[in-house]
Amino acid sequence: MNKAARWAWLVSLVVVTGAGGVLAFLLSIGATAPRGFFERHYVWLFWLNVTVATVLVLVIGAAALRLVLRVRRGKFGSRLLLKLAGIFALVGLVPGLLIYTVSYQFVNRSIESWFDVRLAGALEAGLNLGRVTLDGLVDELANKTRDAADRLGEAGAAPQTLTLERLREQMLARSVALVGSNGQILLAVGGDTSSLTPDRPSASLMRQARSAGVISQLEGLEDETQALQGQARIRALALLPGSQLQLGGGDRYLMVVQRVPAQVLANALAVQTASSEYQQRALERDGLRRMYLGTLTLVLILAVFAALLLAVTLGNQLARPLLLLADGMRQVAKGDLTRKPVLASRDELGGLTRSFADMTDQLADARALVERSVAQLESARTNLQTILDNLTAGVIVFDSRHAIETVNPGATRILRLPLSAYQGRRLEDIPELEAFAHAVWQRFDQLSDAPEAGERGHWQDAFELQLQEGQDTLTLLVRGAYLPQDGRLMVFDDISEVVSAQRSQAWSEVARRLAHEIKNPLTPIQLSAERLQHKLEAKLEGADQAMLVRSVGTIVNQVQAMKQLVNEFRDYARLPSAKLTALDINALVSEVLGLYAPAQEAGRLHAELAAELPLIMGDTSQLRQVIHNLVQNALDAVSDRPDGHVQVRTQKSFNDAGELRGLRLIVSDNGPGFADKVLKRAFEPYVTTKSKGTGLGLAVVKKIADEHGARVRLSNLHPPGEDATATLGAQVSLSFSKLATAPSPTEPGEANRAA
Repeated sequence: MNKAARWAWLVSLVVVTGAGGVLAFLLSIGATAPRGFFERHYVWLFWLNVTVATVLVLVIGAAALRLVLRVRRGKFGSRLLLKLAGIFALVGLVPGLLIYTVSYQFVNRSIESWFDVRLAGALEAGLNLGRVTLDGLVDELANKTRDAADRLGEAGAAPQTLTLERLREQMLARSVALVGSNGQILLAVGGDTSSLTPDRPSASLMRQARSAGVISQLEGLEDETQALQGQARIRALALLPGSQLQLGGGDRYLMVVQRVPAQVLANALAVQTASSEYQQRALERDGLRRMYLGTLTLVLILAVFAALLLAVTLGNQLARPLLLLADGMRQVAKGDLTRKPVLASRDELGGLTRSFADMTDQLADARALVERSVAQLESARTNLQTILDNLTAGVIVFDSRHAIETVNPGATRILRLPLSAYQGRRLEDIPELEAFAHAVWQRFDQLSDAPEAGERGHWQDAFELQLQEGQDTLTLLVRGAYLPQDGRLMVFDDISEVVSAQRSQAWSEVARRLAHEIKNPLTPIQLSAERLQHKLEAKLEGADQAMLVRSVGTIVNQVQAMKQLVNEFRDYARLPSAKLTALDINALVSEVLGLYAPAQEAGRLHAELAAELPLIMGDTSQLRQVIHNLVQNALDAVSDRPDGHVQVRTQKSFNDAGELRGLRLIVSDNGPGFADKVLKRAFEPYVTTKSKGTGLGLAVVKKIADEHGARVRLSNLHPPGEDATATLGAQVSLSFSKLATAPSPTEPGEANRAA
C-alpha cells in the first residue's frame, strides 16, 4: 500500500469514527437532553448530518466515477473492482435498508408511545397529589399555629422561653418565635445552629397575617438540591389576640417554621420534574423524531460508505497482485527485465508475484549473458573487421553460391577495382577478373578432387594478372581455404615488389657474372683489332683501307661500350658497405649542386635548404652519388621543356607529438613524371625511360638508401582538385631517421612539411 492509499485510509477511518462517535453521543443524550435542547440545536445538528452525508455521498460518487472510468479505459482489474464494489454495496445496502425501515417504524411508534394520553394523565394526577399533600401540610401548620396563638392569648401572661420551647416540641416545629409588629424577633427558640435568631418574616407575609389572622406558605423549593438537603420549609405566622401581651404597643405574632418531610418533598419534586420534562418533550416531539430519523439515515449512509470502502479495499487487495503481474508482463513484453515488485503477503497470489519476479530476474540474467556474448561476438567481429581493413593483403569471402560476401579495402587497393560494388555477385561477373576467377575456382575444385601433397583444406598458388591493356602485370600470391557452410576464403597479396626484389637480386648475380665472364675477353678483342689495323692499314689503299679503319673503330667503340656496361654492373653488384659518419646534409647538397652551376645560373635548378638541421649518420661518397643521380635524372627529365626546372629541398620531419624524428631530402621537377610501369619497378635494374642508359641509377639509389636505413619514395605531382591523370612532374624523397646528435627543440610549424 502506497503512502497516498495509507493517508486515504487514515482520513476515512477518522471520518467514520468521528461520525460514529457523534451519532452515538446524539443517541445517548436523546432521552436525557435538557429542555429545549433539540429546538436550540436542531439546525446545526441537521446541517451537520447533511454535511457528513454530502461528504460521504461525494466520496462514494468519486469512487464510483473512478471505477466507471477505469472500466471504460479497459484497465486490467477494473471490472473485478466494479463487481466487488457492487456486491459489497449490495450486501451493506439491503440489510441497512431493512434495519432502517424497522428502526424508522420503531422510532415513530416509540416516540408516540412516550407521549400517550394515559401517561400524561398519570403524570398530571401525580403532580396534583403532590400539590394536595404539600397544601395539606401548609394548612395543617397554619391551623396549629393559630390554635397555639389562641392558647397563648388566653393565658394572659407574656410567653416565656420555656413556654415557646414546650410549644415547639408539641408542634414538632423547627423553630418558634415571637415576632414584633415591625418584623423583629422578640423571642425565639429552636432553629439552625448557624444563626442565633430565625429568619425575619417578609413584610407581605406580615400584612397577610394581620389581615387574615394567620398565614402559612411553603418556602425553599426554588433550588431542588438545597430543598432535598433540608432547606424546604413551611412558615406559619399568626396574630396573638389580647392587649395584655402588648409590651410596648403594637401587634405581636407567633411564627412557627417546620421542615417539609424529606420523602414527601422528594416524591413531589420527582413528580413535578417528570411532569415538566414530559411537557418539554411533548413540545420537542417533532424535533426528536427528526433527530432520530436523521441519525438513522446517516448511519445507513455510513454503512453503505463502509461497505463500498471495504469493497474497494478488498478489491484492491485481490486485484493488486493481478495488476502487478499484468504490468510486469507488459514491461517484459516491452523488453524491461528489471526486478519487478513483489506483493508482501504469504498467500498464493504473493507467491505468484515472487515467482514472476524470480523469473524476470532469471530472464534478465540470461539476457545479460546473451548481451555479453553478443558484445563479445561483436567485439570479435569488429576486431576481425579492423584487422581485415588494415591488412595489406586482400581478403574476399564467398558464400555457398560463389557470390562475393565480404571484401576488405586491401583487395580493392591491390586489384584497383570497386569490388564492394559487386557484393552479392560472382567474381567472374567482373570483366577484368573473369579469367582469374575461373583459375581460382579451378584451383578450389582441384583441392576438393585431387589435393596436392601438403594441402589440407587450403591451397596456395601464384597468378599473374593484367587488368587492362598496357598496364603492368600484377603477380599475386593467392591462398584459398574452405569455410563452414560451403563458404570459401581467398587471401591474396601483391608480390610484384618481392618479384622485383628477386629480379634485383638476379640482376646483381648477372652483373657479377658479366663482370667476371665478359670483361676479360674484351681487352684481347680490342688489342687484336688495333693490331690488325696497325699491320694491315699500310698495306691497303683506298676503299679497303677506309673499311679497315671503320671496322676497327667500330670494334674498339663497341668494346669500350661493353667495358662501360660491365663496369656499371660491377659497381651495382659490388657496391661496398656504407661507412656511416656524422655529416651535414645541407653541405653535401651544396657541394653536389656546385657541379651544376650552369643549370643554376639558367634558373633550371635551385635549392631550398632548411636551416639548423642536425647531423645525420651517412656515407659521404655514397650519398654524393645518390644526390648526383637524382639531380641528373631530374635535369634529363626536363631537358626538352623550355620552362623546366628542378628543385632540391631539405626539411625536418616531426611525429604527432611534435618531436623531431628525422630529415627529408626531396628532389622534384616539372617534367612528364614517372610512367606506371616505372613506379612499379623503378628500383629494378635496367628499368628506365631514357633512350640511353642501363637503368641502374634508381636501383643504386635504393641500395644506398637501404644501407643508410632511409626510405625512398617515388611519386607524381598532381594539380589539386583535378583528375589524377594530370601530372605536374615527378618527385623523389629520401627520409633519414639516423641522427648524429639529439634533436633541437624546434616547433613543427617552423619547417616546411612537404610530402
